[in-house]
Amino acid sequence: MGLNLDEQKAVDRFRQAVVEPSMTQLVILDFWAEWCGPCKALTPLLEKVAAEYADKGVVLAKINVDEEQFIAAQFQVRSIPTVYAIFQGQPVADLTSARGESQLKASIDQLLAKLPVQASGAEAKPDLEPLIAMGEEALVEGDGERAASIFMQILELAPDNGEVVAGLVRSFVAAGRIEEAEQVLDSLGEPLSTDPHVERARKALALVRDKPEDSELDALRSAAAERPTDMDAQFAFASAAFAAGDRDAAAQTLLHMIAADREWNESAAKAKLLQIFEAIGLEDPWVSTTRRKLSTVLFG
Repeated sequence: MGLNLDEQKAVDRFRQAVVEPSMTQLVILDFWAEWCGPCKALTPLLEKVAAEYADKGVVLAKINVDEEQFIAAQFQVRSIPTVYAIFQGQPVADLTSARGESQLKASIDQLLAKLPVQASGAEAKPDLEPLIAMGEEALVEGDGERAASIFMQILELAPDNGEVVAGLVRSFVAAGRIEEAEQVLDSLGEPLSTDPHVERARKALALVRDKPEDSELDALRSAAAERPTDMDAQFAFASAAFAAGDRDAAAQTLLHMIAADREWNESAAKAKLLQIFEAIGLEDPWVSTTRRKLSTVLFG
């Protein structure tokens, strides 16, 4: 993550105090300091309004800029008091200028009308869909490390969600962190271990578990180039290329094999390509494009 120990601790405190509550509630985030006169005047107002709106899902969180300089810097706080409204981990409004009670309440009312904030007493079930979508987007962009970071944070909110667990495993695979992916899968009990999403992640791991050394991959590539009609050589290279992260070369080789002899080895090339599709995810744009190519090869 590129953070030192103190910065990581600051991030953890912020996640617990602000990000996690904001998954279901509207968090009014107040940046203040002991020496700030206007802060001392504003804080009682914020506390009063937050208390009045508590049953509507509004909470107040305060960040002392002297104690949490790293967090203040991330928000680019230039002066205090600075007040933001946070929902699902993201700033949704700057409330700094809303100094009067009526103005502050009007701003909060507008936000509550637009956002799916859970009222106090409602079962706290965070909306995971947009968070999972963020992780999947990172995977599509090929950023396995960022995807892993996202899914690890979601897992803290939903440790029994198969889709989230699978997303973390696939992220580790994309980042080349194979041992960590295996550890996650090995730690699962029922029913997570047989969850369809987890099964898909297990297949993704199986495809890349035996990642070849560069020299081995080069040798397989050369053999495939020198013997274009040798199906065993083509298949070995395609498998190694995908394990090494070159899915374009793997797919191109398998498509050529299917075009040349779709029945070879009980349609092994087609089966391998379909396994790759399932492991990556049928909704992935690359999979959609490659499936169209497969259809062209099979049906003209």
